[in-house]
Amino acid sequence: MRPRMDAGKNTAFKLFFLTVVACALAFVGYSVLTDIQAAGEHGLAVGAFALLALALLIALGFEFVNGFHDTANAVATVIYTNSLPPLVAVVWSGMWNLLGVLVSSGAVAYSVVTLLPVELILQVGSGAGHAMIFALLIAAILWNLATWAIGIPNSSSHALIGSIMGVGIANQLMAPAGAATYGVDWSQVEKVFSALLFSPLCGFILSMVLFWLFRVLIRNNTLFQAPEGNKPPPFWVRSLLIGTCTGFSYFHGGNDGQKGMGLIMLILIGAAPTAYALNRAMPESSMPAFIQSAGEASNIFRHHTTDGDRIAIENARTVVTNALRDKHVAEPHVYGALATLSDDIASSVENYKSLNAIPAAEVPNVRTDMYLVSDAIRTLEKTSEFHGGEASSLKNFMGQLNAGTRFIPTWVKVAVAVALGMGTMVGWKRIVVTVGEKIGKTHLNYAQGASAELVAMGTIGLAEGYGMPVSTTHILSSGVAGSMAAAGSGLQWRTLRTMAMAWVVTLPAAMLISGVLFFIFRHIF
Repeated sequence: MRPRMDAGKNTAFKLFFLTVVACALAFVGYSVLTDIQAAGEHGLAVGAFALLALALLIALGFEFVNGFHDTANAVATVIYTNSLPPLVAVVWSGMWNLLGVLVSSGAVAYSVVTLLPVELILQVGSGAGHAMIFALLIAAILWNLATWAIGIPNSSSHALIGSIMGVGIANQLMAPAGAATYGVDWSQVEKVFSALLFSPLCGFILSMVLFWLFRVLIRNNTLFQAPEGNKPPPFWVRSLLIGTCTGFSYFHGGNDGQKGMGLIMLILIGAAPTAYALNRAMPESSMPAFIQSAGEASNIFRHHTTDGDRIAIENARTVVTNALRDKHVAEPHVYGALATLSDDIASSVENYKSLNAIPAAEVPNVRTDMYLVSDAIRTLEKTSEFHGGEASSLKNFMGQLNAGTRFIPTWVKVAVAVALGMGTMVGWKRIVVTVGEKIGKTHLNYAQGASAELVAMGTIGLAEGYGMPVSTTHILSSGVAGSMAAAGSGLQWRTLRTMAMAWVVTLPAAMLISGVLFFIFRHIF
């Protein structure tokens, strides 16, 4: 029997929803204006501000769609086991998504950003940068809406990564003949995509194992029964299911909620670099250690170069940029360029005592230097060029560089969390019905729901800790399938084939859509 799904139909709920959305948009606008004024910028031109507002709305729109596409998985089990009424479930899940986003590290956000072509990241305020942001976000939204419309639990992470790859390939194909242009960082794609590939297999197998463990360890048959009508489960079972829903929602916010954060930061950096290009909140007391770390890194790089002459700063930026594009960073002349950039970073910080005091005219170059050195060290970590103390010193310097350039303001986290929560409250029904009714041949029982969500919660939590984006949708959906298989309930292979097909098609579809949009937008901006 299908649960009563009447959430969102009453006037009070709609009024609450609209009020929260209006307050969130006002909060975003106020936060941006406050940050710009605090940075000493004298406002933005009307056109630039309109472009910033549009880009932020689209980015938050992606998280909104992510909410009713992905977060709906968190409430499927508690709704289909009558553990919580639908309206209470979606509000409860939204609250824990909010908390998960607020305490997230930001590591996942920037692991997604590193997939983008470096030249577009460094030129995010240019027409190419705007085309990149709009193309990949709109492509991901369109594909998510298309799969949601037919009730397929598809991965927003998968769609976003496909969109990024489409932009990278299009950027390379559109380069003039003989021009050196960045495309896709395939090593990063392989790293991130392996996590997305692993997640459904992990969900299916571990949910089977956990369900069998429940069978062996828990002798109370109540856990293995389906709900009767609209009757809620016993208190202890209900507490277990609400607990897994809570954990799933929290870790979903900590992982999926970050995927739009890095893109929002690129939008802010492009529109208002003085306010957002560098982390103005870094304390002045941390600068001496930063300067010392930069000096140590410079000495290490110079030790590995064969040319004692100092490279001019502009030439150094070109050398490192080209080396990152060609994936040939471990070269003596590149080390010389990295030493020059490290010295320039240290000099800027030493002259102005803090990142906050660096003049607006110098901010873009300082951020470029910091980003290039950080990305070069990340690339060098894959080689065996540096060992022991040298490797440790460079890793420490990279961490400090990332702290200065890869940060997420609290208001961005709040805005993303609200977008996720509001999305859950609007479009949860289609995906919930698919997870609850169309994967197994029997009604979801308590043990199956708990097994799937416990595995999903643990997997997503570990992925967030390691800064890897995973598909919450595929983990939970495959987890439900695994628990159904373990119980001998039977699987609806038509649904599973459709989900598998969506998994396969999402990447090329998102790549094609984003590539075409990037081509169009490059001729507009």
